Amino acid sequence: MDTLTRMRAFIDVVEAEGFSAAARRTGRSKALLSKYVRELEDDLGALLLNRTTRQFSLTEAGHTYYRSASDILKEIDNLSDLVREGNADLKGRLRLSVPRTFVDADVGQSLIDFAKHHPDVSLEIVAEDRFVDLIEEGFDLAIRVTRLEDSGMIARKLADFRIYACATAEYLVRYGPINHPQDLSGKPVIIDTNARTHNHLRFRDPQGGTISVSVSGQIEVNSPQATLRAAKAGIGIALIPDFIAKNAIESGELVAVLDDFIFRDRGIYAVYPHRRYLPAKVRSFVDFLHNWFRKSA
Repeated sequence: MDTLTRMRAFIDVVEAEGFSAAARRTGRSKALLSKYVRELEDDLGALLLNRTTRQFSLTEAGHTYYRSASDILKEIDNLSDLVREGNADLKGRLRLSVPRTFVDADVGQSLIDFAKHHPDVSLEIVAEDRFVDLIEEGFDLAIRVTRLEDSGMIARKLADFRIYACATAEYLVRYGPINHPQDLSGKPVIIDTNARTHNHLRFRDPQGGTISVSVSGQIEVNSPQATLRAAKAGIGIALIPDFIAKNAIESGELVAVLDDFIFRDRGIYAVYPHRRYLPAKVRSFVDFLHNWFRKSA
């Protein structure tokens, strides 16, 4: 029996959190999986799993082996994908971390269009606004709408991105013109709590610095869509992503202000772990989204 088969059996058991669950998931018998793991431990001369009738846990050696073995098998699978890429249709499962803001907006259609064009690729879309650890949490890639910082990951820019500061015309008449970020002080602001700065808004100083303004308002919400609705209702001024605010601004429902003070170094990125052999499904997904945004610009 080869080492790779035993290694896969061990990983299946760990990820299923038990021999019985792994047997159901893989279609192999519990006895066979137990045999493979025991043979692997014999070869290594180390106990990888603590087994009792009611508990299952990894030993320290098991934790170390699991992390390294997972990386090795991913590289093997990715190399196989690379070799087969020119001769077979894309297949497999793609696990994505995507901001809720992205999924709920019109740009989220890009994910649906990819699925439509590649029916043999299964997408697991995990929509949440935190920055996940791609490797530790088992994601193939993430979509990030941000100012990209060095994270040790590989990133490809899909599209430009900016924020609009906007309010209704009635709001601007009632509270007066807003020509500088400091004019927001004391005026009602709708606060999107997804933003890292929360109620301390940051703007670009045309001279090269940063302007920070402390604000408050009636509504704080972790949803740009809800922020948009509140702004259109005249409850406050809001900072809203362009792909959510654009239609309301073009229709005149909202008026953009402080344009000279908005940061221009943001973007929509596909981010993925650095791997020697990038899976064909990941590369194809990123290429598809890049072309989708270019056509939809």
